[in-house]
Amino acid sequence: MIKKVGIIGSGTMGSGIAQVAATAGCIVKLYDTKQVALDKSKAALEKILNRLIQKGRIDEAEKSRIQGNISYVDSLKDLGDSDLTIEAIIENLDIKQKVFSELETYLSDEAIIASNTSSLSIASIASSLQKPERCIGIHFFNPAPLMKLVEVIPAIQTSQEVLDKATQTIADWKKVVAVAKDTPGFIVNRVARPFYGESLRIYEEGLADFATIDKALRTLGGFRMGPFQLMDFIGNDVNYTVTETVFTAFYFDARYKPSFTQKRLSEAGYLGRKTGKGYYDYDENGKQITRHSELDSESNNNELANQIFDRVLVMLINEAADALFLNIASAEDIDNAMTKGVNYPKGLLAWADEKGIDWCVKTLDALYDEYHEDRYRCSPLLRKLNREGTKFFQ
Repeated sequence: MIKKVGIIGSGTMGSGIAQVAATAGCIVKLYDTKQVALDKSKAALEKILNRLIQKGRIDEAEKSRIQGNISYVDSLKDLGDSDLTIEAIIENLDIKQKVFSELETYLSDEAIIASNTSSLSIASIASSLQKPERCIGIHFFNPAPLMKLVEVIPAIQTSQEVLDKATQTIADWKKVVAVAKDTPGFIVNRVARPFYGESLRIYEEGLADFATIDKALRTLGGFRMGPFQLMDFIGNDVNYTVTETVFTAFYFDARYKPSFTQKRLSEAGYLGRKTGKGYYDYDENGKQITRHSELDSESNNNELANQIFDRVLVMLINEAADALFLNIASAEDIDNAMTKGVNYPKGLLAWADEKGIDWCVKTLDALYDEYHEDRYRCSPLLRKLNREGTKFFQ
């Protein structure tokens, strides 16, 4: 059973994972090379726990228990007694491999080493270890204490025992586990690409502006945020880098092609909320300055909104279907990943069943007939289900 947990990196993600583990009763050591970063993490946790007390979620005794379970260290050696160490540092393979290689020299043979990477190969990270079978991906979503989903990604080197221990531990931490194959983007960052990419494509074709696309997906789809609002929230630099990484890792598959619009915004430093300008403008408090959409006009009917929504939704469904076709994860895990990892209003495969598999195939084929681009190719699984007259969930 996992009792002692080490966390590498005291940024937002590392600190959040530390809070989750400490709340679950683990003894946590949070490591960072910079004392100022550790102090910042400690102060942030104090503020978060005080807010939970104000909301009646915890009491002072629980606050003290959680804080008492976390110690802050500035030497990697201090993590040597950890049963499980989770790395949450910069998305750079060379740096992760270097840290893992050093860390392993301090750990027992039974200790598990995990990466919180969102898109890098777990097999490549594991290759830096003397015992690569102990390595696994454990990918939390931000903010880690609030988001229910955790993707668990075994590398081809990962032992079954390590996979079993990791999934049980995350479940014990009251999280929903989705086991994913070690492929670029895993589940969420792969399946979600069309939410951004197809929306950008619709804008670049001049069919609608940012506000119109966002409003269509919020009102018709029930998404909490439109794609451009969400990219501004995430940061255009971060979102573009993930898209570029997935595109490259999939050998430049047209479905994941990045957008020049987002590239130029990123190059200009228009990163979204954190810089005050992105697809929208923001005031000094990070509040979006209102921009009206074309759908606000009473003379505009629902045709444009439906066109936008249908096009983005069918591309998302196609990506989810292909992930299932290629055994990236189970149908249940794919739908859980999208609803609990990025708060989609429905699981995409269940949504496909609701819209009709025939509708999905016809809509994708119509897009392919119009553009003759490989990005619009229909998943073989959708075609198979359509031929058989079956659904994803019977």
